[in-house]
Amino acid sequence: MNAITKLVVRAREFNRGQTMAEYALILAAVAVVVFVGYQTMGTTITTLLTSVDTKL
Repeated sequence: MNAITKLVVRAREFNRGQTMAEYALILAAVAVVVFVGYQTMGTTITTLLTSVDTKL
């Protein structure tokens, strides 16, 4: 019975580690998308804010 309990505990810990790795990959993908979006629209936003500031 003790061996079965240890096996169940190991299986649960493995799933937690796997889930954390999946969350890390998703977070990395979101960070890449945000960075690319910022690089693409960064100059446009700066230009827009400069024109608004000039008109004020």
